[in-house]
Amino acid sequence: MLFGSKTEMITAEQALPGRVTPMPVDGTHVVLGTPTVGPWPEGHQVLYVAMGCFWGAERIFWQIPGVHTTAVGYMGGWTENPNYEETCTARTGHTESVLVVYDPAVVDVPTLMAAFWENHDPTTPNRQGNDIGTQYRSAVFTTTDEQLAAVQASADMYQRALTAGGHGTISTQICDASAAGDGVFYYAEDYHQGYLHKNPRGYCNHGFCQVAYPVAT
Repeated sequence: MLFGSKTEMITAEQALPGRVTPMPVDGTHVVLGTPTVGPWPEGHQVLYVAMGCFWGAERIFWQIPGVHTTAVGYMGGWTENPNYEETCTARTGHTESVLVVYDPAVVDVPTLMAAFWENHDPTTPNRQGNDIGTQYRSAVFTTTDEQLAAVQASADMYQRALTAGGHGTISTQICDASAAGDGVFYYAEDYHQGYLHKNPRGYCNHGFCQVAYPVAT
């Protein structure tokens, strides 16, 4: 490939140009029945997670009590309004991501992070199983300082559990959403939204991986 392997992160200057027209989406969650496009209910917060193929990742989070809505898209890169085919070239810089809107009065960040850490391998850079490339990199993009601190604390806690179990080092990208590429979450095509509800036998490589997230005492 002209710009190197799919596991090498490109620069903003190397990114495909994209387009100014946003991806059209239905706007209603196929499972939860809630809006997938803001504004969000008062007091709710937004977190973005990436843990390989976004089909299975989204299903994990829409099942968590306190999650208001989810959507899949592309984040952490520079191509404006990319499509799936462009993202698969590794020339947009994006990773397949899940928008998670949640009520912090019902579910906290450590609970969300337990689902995140346990259900993918955060120690394999730019890869989940046979899915290889920067679009599959593990990442968490936060929207508040408190979230960022809680996510970093959860990573430290999980790393200790991984190390005790003889596993590797976490490679997850953790940063404020504004520092993730151009800082924009671009919605994926509508057929990707709620994919495993629409296609119950569809591809999913997520599930319990390595060690359990330790419960704080």
